[in-house]
Amino acid sequence: MDGVHPFDALMPRQIAAKAEDAGVTKARLDLLSMLLLAVLAGAFISLGALFSTVAIAGASGVLPYGITRLLAGLTFSLGLVLVVIAGAELFTGNNLLVIAFASRKVTLRQVLRNWLVVYTGNFIGSAATALGVHLSGIYGNSGGQVGRAALAIAQSKCHLTFDEAFVRGIYCNALVCLAVWLCMSCRSTGEKIGAIIFPVTAFVAAGFEHSVANMYFIPAALCVKWWAPAEFWTSAGLTQSDFSAVNTGNFLLHNLLPVTLGNIIGGVLFVGAVYWVIYIRRRPVIEAAPAEHLHPAQHPHPTTHPHHTEPTHRP
Repeated sequence: MDGVHPFDALMPRQIAAKAEDAGVTKARLDLLSMLLLAVLAGAFISLGALFSTVAIAGASGVLPYGITRLLAGLTFSLGLVLVVIAGAELFTGNNLLVIAFASRKVTLRQVLRNWLVVYTGNFIGSAATALGVHLSGIYGNSGGQVGRAALAIAQSKCHLTFDEAFVRGIYCNALVCLAVWLCMSCRSTGEKIGAIIFPVTAFVAAGFEHSVANMYFIPAALCVKWWAPAEFWTSAGLTQSDFSAVNTGNFLLHNLLPVTLGNIIGGVLFVGAVYWVIYIRRRPVIEAAPAEHLHPAQHPHPTTHPHHTEPTHRP
């Protein structure tokens, strides 16, 4: 093992090589497997989002803001834990395919195919989970507090300007891809969970924006807004007009679009490209032995005695 304990974490250069190999594997998945794994990832992230929504329901005005955000982040971490350990294809994490592309191990066509299929699958899984959760009636729990929390989360996201959503998307996926990067160094399940919790909690607590999470958060709120019965609105003390920003146009154009673009920048440039330049751009090579250390038979050029001079040839 060259003195390395089998349970030691991988070093950054080894992580880069592992990320490169993982990118090749992901890019070459068959279409059905890729799509199904992407649907699973959308569902997994949605379960983390649901956990987060329930955890902070009713916390506004009761817990300090920072504690509420910390709680939201810790519980949301469930989503990426499921993706990494159970196995699934997440668009934001797959932005690291740029490492394999930069090394010319996969083509641009393969990268774009993966992103398109995985993004579509993530959307299907997230939206389907949002609908299923709505049909379960969970939004009405605790006198409608869960539904109220879902609507408040979506309202805040749909109120962001394009620039705000874009920049928040950049920092979000930088942290998500760093979580994935750290997981590649880990040898055990417990280590991977620990590597995920802090970066994911940080991006949620800070209010950064994750495209796949928003594929659940906002559709879940839209389901409540469109289909919740009158009793819900009465018990929650709300009206639909209180959440006028929560609509399909704001979801797709003012949130999902800029957040997705920001996620790509954060994952591709801030993490994948940077680490490729540092660790893979110039791979270490075994240097040739100095000429004076070579056996005479191995020397590339005949040598002369140090005091011997070549005869002078005159015309």
